[in-house]
Amino acid sequence: MGEQSFDVVVIGAGPGGYVAAIRAAQLGQKVAIVEREHLGGICLNWGCIPTKALLRSAEVFHLMHRAKEFGLKADGIGYDLPAVVARSRGVAKQLSGGIGHLMKKNKVTVFMGAATLPKAGAVEVKTDKGTEVLTAKNIILATGARARELPGLEADGDLVWNYKHALVAPRMPKKLLVIGSGAIGIEFASFFNTLGAETTVVEVMDRILPVEDAEISAFARKQFVKQGMKILEKAAVKQLDRKPGVGVTAHIEQDGKVTTAEFDTVISAVGIVGNVENLGLEALGVKIDRTHVVTDEFCRTGVPGLFAIGDIAGAPWLAHKASHEGVMVAELIAGGHPHPIKPGSIAGCTYCHPQVASVGLTEAKAKEQGYSVKVGRFPFIGNGKAIALGEPEGLVKTVFDAKTGELLGAHMVGAEVTELIQGYVIGRTLETTEEDLMNTVFPHPTLSEMMHEAVLDAYGRALHI
Repeated sequence: MGEQSFDVVVIGAGPGGYVAAIRAAQLGQKVAIVEREHLGGICLNWGCIPTKALLRSAEVFHLMHRAKEFGLKADGIGYDLPAVVARSRGVAKQLSGGIGHLMKKNKVTVFMGAATLPKAGAVEVKTDKGTEVLTAKNIILATGARARELPGLEADGDLVWNYKHALVAPRMPKKLLVIGSGAIGIEFASFFNTLGAETTVVEVMDRILPVEDAEISAFARKQFVKQGMKILEKAAVKQLDRKPGVGVTAHIEQDGKVTTAEFDTVISAVGIVGNVENLGLEALGVKIDRTHVVTDEFCRTGVPGLFAIGDIAGAPWLAHKASHEGVMVAELIAGGHPHPIKPGSIAGCTYCHPQVASVGLTEAKAKEQGYSVKVGRFPFIGNGKAIALGEPEGLVKTVFDAKTGELLGAHMVGAEVTELIQGYVIGRTLETTEEDLMNTVFPHPTLSEMMHEAVLDAYGRALHI
């Protein structure tokens, strides 16, 4: 058993952990990072990145079928699922390898193994070569989260998949059931539906994409149905009867009635749970609420020198939030005075077709919080660039405080909105008002002009509708 001393030890090398390690090292700290599986964590290896690679293949496939609209010819269009999956895995492998390079460049010591915290200021790592004990004044928990499993709906990798199984799909589903319509569920539904699977989405809430603005959810739903998806809202999968080599009979309850439907594949996407087990947190006095570590605005756990960032620290469960928290904590440890994270200024992005993106309060939430609001909308059909791209289906929506002009929220659905949303994120961060946004000159022709028009519309000044 060896023992080594560091200024900072990070547990978990996902987008929160590895970024925290890099920033701490940049600030002169002696840093170690512990990872039990893959550098880059779930995001780079089994989440954000490989799913986007799959969705890009589906997007190109979709566009190939539309070749005639653009004056082009494309015959014999098809796909090779193993090749699509192989490209996705290759992208993930390339980026994961890049994290290893960044660790070496920043002189971060990497320990591959499972970590526990036997006492304050110490981390025990079980590696293939034995056990290492790392001591540090500051420890950052960045262990992430995993797929939630509901009794009777557990993934088996054959008939019922979780996100990992879906990323390396051994076959193309013919009749697919997706349980859950959050970002993970709807992205996989979009991917497999585009490639030809007969897709049904079951959502227990009253609408799909339930965290989004109701108007945006409704718009997206209409597009998904137009693409051939079947969507069941206020519905629940009560039971799955698995028939190996045949398929699954799903018992679905809706409006008080239970019906059955046959599928050859099921994807369960019913949320996540934090990786808080087997770390020794409870013995240290760390408070855990529904599988997530309770922290203050600076990610402090209440145990001196112990911080928690990213998915393990609760919503929003987003890679970019984790990374920013990692930087904030590293700077705090180094004696800096970083600004705390403002969850209301963190954008959420869903990469289905059409894409969905948002930041801040929905219209309903703003009213619920007592705001008098001004709401602006601008449709893609009124934008020249959208029409030229052949992407006229979409909507940009803004919500302002009628009294102060503060941008309370922005919500989008349509082509490339996951790239556009950052403009509104910057506006929220800089506390811009409607006047600032109105006086900003947006380039033409761009999709971003719709962002301007949606602001103008909130104040009765829209020009192109």
